[in-house]
Amino acid sequence: MSTVHREYVDVAHGQVHVRAAGERSEHPTLLCLHMSPASGLVYENVMAEIGRTRRVIAPDTPGFGASDPTPEPPEIADYADVMAEVVRAIGGGPVDVMGYHTGSYTAVELAVRHPELVRRIVTVSMPVFTADELAHFLAIYSTDPIFTEDGENLLAKWRWFVDFFGVGRFNTVEDAGRIFLARLSGGPRHWWGHHAAFRYDAPAALARLDRPITVLNLDDDLTHQTRRAAAYLPSGSILERPGWTHGFLDTDPAGAAQAVTQILDANVKYPDAGPGDED
Repeated sequence: MSTVHREYVDVAHGQVHVRAAGERSEHPTLLCLHMSPASGLVYENVMAEIGRTRRVIAPDTPGFGASDPTPEPPEIADYADVMAEVVRAIGGGPVDVMGYHTGSYTAVELAVRHPELVRRIVTVSMPVFTADELAHFLAIYSTDPIFTEDGENLLAKWRWFVDFFGVGRFNTVEDAGRIFLARLSGGPRHWWGHHAAFRYDAPAALARLDRPITVLNLDDDLTHQTRRAAAYLPSGSILERPGWTHGFLDTDPAGAAQAVTQILDANVKYPDAGPGDED
């Protein structure tokens, strides 16, 4: 497997911490964008597999992991602009992009705002929310502090994550602990990514997207919301993966790497391809 190493990239507001693996090849570099709150740590195991055939990088989005926060709570557009800075700093595009939940929205917005930097997109989920669902998720991902003197909020977050991450069913408690620590890296900014996502108009952005996109729909908390995106994917499709859920990048890194690289390397017409158009 390829070795994953770490580096920093200078951007306008500070520095972005990046994990990198593999070497430049005939394949475009793959940019991997994590869910929030978390960090590029979630991609480490799959990066080691994908790095066999191409360069792959996984930044910590601003305010998470070891990346400097933006001066103010960001919108998805702000995340996308920072990632554009990262892409240019590492040699420019076009790159392929993989996004996961919040990172999926950032991948789309990156392609909409900076189309010259993006070739193809693979995402894990692409939720389209109803108003009631947004209210529900905002309650779950509140702005309440995680760290309090009595520790009750931290314990509640952990207990919620044990269920969310399928501990005992799909993942071990050690797996969960590893990712949970990355989720805590935002500290008081833990809610930034989610709230940016809940303010994002995904249908409008997808309508402007002119890059091929494949959405992997897992058996997770956004399965039903992701299926709604099918109506807004003029240049893409949804691929159902019911055998995968949260943690699949660690429990099946070889399978995940194979699925992603096969999608990215498919002989799809570019950039004006519709769903299923192949040479």
